[in-house]
Amino acid sequence: MAKAKAKKIKVQLVKSPIGYAKDQKATVVALGLGRMNSIVEHDDNECIRGMIRKVTHLVKVLDA
Repeated sequence: MAKAKAKKIKVQLVKSPIGYAKDQKATVVALGLGRMNSIVEHDDNECIRGMIRKVTHLVKVLDA
């Protein structure tokens, strides 16, 4: 049997984390977002969804 392909999710940094709490800055870095408008692709799982939920005011989720 072929293994099911994991769903992907793209995340874009649309607002700077400067001036926000250290844990929110760390979450943005942990997502792999370093610069404004940078886009990264992750597997769509609960851990990544929780990180995105923590910084919803800084990121935008794109169609993968």
